[in-house]
Amino acid sequence: MADKDQPDDLELRRADLERALAKKRPAKHDGGEGKTKGDMAGVGQALRLSSEFVAGVAVGAALGWVIDHFAGTSPWGLIIFLLLGFGAGVLNVLRASGQIAEFGAGTPKGDRDPGKK
Repeated sequence: MADKDQPDDLELRRADLERALAKKRPAKHDGGEGKTKGDMAGVGQALRLSSEFVAGVAVGAALGWVIDHFAGTSPWGLIIFLLLGFGAGVLNVLRASGQIAEFGAGTPKGDRDPGKK
C-alpha cells in the first residue's frame, strides 16, 4: 500500500516545488508585443559587437590595399593589415563587452581582490 501513496506524495512535492519556483522567478510581461525590452537590448548589443569586429577587419583590409596599391607590395600589405585588422576587431569586441579594460584604466572590476587595499 505504500506504492499507492507514493504518486500522491510526488505530486504534492512537485506542486510545492512549482509554487516555490514561481515565487523566485521574475514576473513575465506579455503585453502582446512579442519582444521584451531585454530581448531588444541583447539584439542591440549583438549588433554593436559585430559592427566593432567588422569595422576593424574592413579598416585593416582597406589600409593594406592602399599600401599595396601605392607601394607595389601586393599582396603582402593586404595580408598583414588584414591580420592586424582582425586582431584590432577582436580587441574592440573584448573592450566593448567589458572583458578587458581600456588602456590605462586599471584593473577590470572582476579582477580586484577584496582582501587587498
